[in-house]
Amino acid sequence: MGNSLGVTFPKEVLDHLGIQHGDEVKFDLQNGSVDIKKKAQLKLPKGVDADFLEQMNDMMTEYDDTFKGLVNR
Repeated sequence: MGNSLGVTFPKEVLDHLGIQHGDEVKFDLQNGSVDIKKKAQLKLPKGVDADFLEQMNDMMTEYDDTFKGLVNR
């Protein structure tokens, strides 16, 4: 698995999350915990790059408080 480690999850957990073989999974790290979610399947308009949108979303999430603080400046 390259420079990563592999992990297995009980079938009940995967069923609860709606995750099946081949699905992409998103990990959100916050305050020492990890949220595991099935990555949403979006149909983007032609010419819109999914990786760019994901990076923008990650940036907006990471700097949300900073952006909110700029509103009143």
